[in-house]
Amino acid sequence: MKENTPAPAYIYCRVSSAKQVTEGHGLDSQELRCRDFAERKGYRVAGVFRDEGVSGGLIDRPGMQAMLETLETRDGQTQPVVIIDDISRLARGLDAHIQLRTAIAGAGGRLESPSIEFGDDPDSLLVENLLASVSQHQRQKNAEQVVNRMKARVMAGYWCFAPVAGYRYETVAGHGRMLVPDEPNATAIREVLEGYASGRFETHAEIKRFLETFPSFPRNSQGEVNLFFVHRLLKRSLYAGYIDVPKWGVSLHRGKHTPLVSFETWQKAQDRLNGRMAQAPIRADTTPDFPLRGFVTCASCDRPMTAAWSKGRNARYGYYFCQNRQCDQSRKSIAKTKIEAAFAELLRRLSPSPELLTLFRRMLKEQWQARLDSANDRRTALKREVRTLETKIDGLMERLLAADSPTLIAAYEGQIKRLETRKIGLREQARKPATPLRSFEDTYRTACDFLASPWKIWENGSLEQRRMVLRLAFADRIPYYRNGGYRTAIPALPFKALAGYRGGTDKMVGSQGLEPWTYRLKVRCSTS
Repeated sequence: MKENTPAPAYIYCRVSSAKQVTEGHGLDSQELRCRDFAERKGYRVAGVFRDEGVSGGLIDRPGMQAMLETLETRDGQTQPVVIIDDISRLARGLDAHIQLRTAIAGAGGRLESPSIEFGDDPDSLLVENLLASVSQHQRQKNAEQVVNRMKARVMAGYWCFAPVAGYRYETVAGHGRMLVPDEPNATAIREVLEGYASGRFETHAEIKRFLETFPSFPRNSQGEVNLFFVHRLLKRSLYAGYIDVPKWGVSLHRGKHTPLVSFETWQKAQDRLNGRMAQAPIRADTTPDFPLRGFVTCASCDRPMTAAWSKGRNARYGYYFCQNRQCDQSRKSIAKTKIEAAFAELLRRLSPSPELLTLFRRMLKEQWQARLDSANDRRTALKREVRTLETKIDGLMERLLAADSPTLIAAYEGQIKRLETRKIGLREQARKPATPLRSFEDTYRTACDFLASPWKIWENGSLEQRRMVLRLAFADRIPYYRNGGYRTAIPALPFKALAGYRGGTDKMVGSQGLEPWTYRLKVRCSTS
C-alpha cells in the first residue's frame, strides 16, 4: 500500500437525551467538529456511528458495538482512527471509559479527539483518567441536581413523573407543567373508584371489562387492560389529590392537581382492597343472556346455578341448571323464561305500597333535618380530633428522632403513616360544606325511584344495572327449587326496614302464585 494513503477514520457521536439530538451538544454538531478534525489531520472518514438517548454510564450501546464490529472485521494495513468530539462523549464513568478505551484498542483502533490528546505515557494517562473522573462526577452531580429539583417539585405539590392514566401534562399559568384530567379516561377512572368504593364493582375482573369499553384507555400488547394495572389504579392516591413517593420519604402529600375523587372515596376503596369479600361478583362468563347466572342457587345443594343455550329444531332455548354432580337436581334444566319471569314477579312484589313510602319519606325527612342540625357540631369535633392526631404525630416524631433501633424506627414510621392517613381523612371530612350538594327532594326522588319499582330497572336496564339491582335489593343469593320456585329471599336494607315496620294495621301477606314467604307490603291504614 502507498505511504500517502490516508488513514481511515470512524466518527463516534453520542447524546444521552432526545432533546440533545436537536439542541445544545447535539449529534450533528459533534459530527461536524469531528469531520473538521479529520480533515485537518488528513484522515479519510470511513463511517459515522451514533448512539441517541443513551447514558454515558452504559457500555453496551448499539452504535458503539457496531463500530467495534466494523473495526474488527475491516481489511487493510493502515491503523484506523476513532474520533470523538469530547471525552464525555465516549463515557461519563471512569470504569466505562477504561473498558471502552480498551475495547477500541483491542479492535485495532486508535482513539483521538480535537479536545484532548490521548497517549500511553504516564502523564497522558493521568490527564485522561482525571478528565474521565471529572466527567463521571458531572454526570453524578447532574443526576443529583435533577433528583433534587424533582423532589422540590413534589414537595411543592406537583407530580413530576410520567403521567398516569386519566391525566396528561399541560402548561398552566402560574404552575408550569402540571397534571390535568385527560378525558374520557378521567371519567372512566372516577367511575371505577367510586363504583369500587360503593360496591358497584366487586372484583378487578369487573373493572377490567368496564375499562375495556373505553377505546382510548391504555392496553397491553394483547389489547387488554391488565389486572395488575387495575390493582395499581385502585391504590394510586394521586387520583384523590395526594402524591405518594415512598423512595423519597413523601407520603400522602397534598397535590396541586385536580383530584378525580374525594380522599374519603379513595380510602373506602383501600378498605375494600384490604379485605371485604364480594357478595355477588359478576362472573367472567356472565352475559346479558343470563343475568341470574351465579346469583340464583340450587335449593337442593345451595350451589350457584349456571346457564346455557340449547339448540332446538327451529330455534335456540335458554336453560338454567345445577352442575353439581352430587346433587339430585344435577343437569335438570329449568327454562330461562320461567325462572327469569318468576324473578321479575318477585321484584314486583318486593315493592312497598305508596302509603308506606309516604310515611317512610316523612321519617327520612326528620332524620335528614336532624343530620343537618348536627353537621356543624360534627365539623367542630372533626377539627378537634385532627388537632389531637397532630399532637400524637409530633410526639411520635420526637421518639423517632431519638430512636436508634431499626425495628423501633420502622414501628414509629408505621404508626405515623397510619395517623397521617387518618388525619387527612378527617380533614377532608371537616372541609365538606354543611349544606348537602343536593336537596332532600332530589335525593329522595332518586332513592324512591329504586325503592318503589326495582323491577323497572331490572326489565329495562343493562346487564350492569341488573347486577346492581341484585346487590341492592337482596342481602344474599336466592335459592330456587326446580319444582317449587324461589325459596326465602332475604331483602337488603332499606327493603328490610320497610318490611319490618308495623304501624296501624299494616301487615305482611303472601303473594299469589309464589311461595308464601315471598312477600309484598300492603298498608290497610289511612295514616300518612
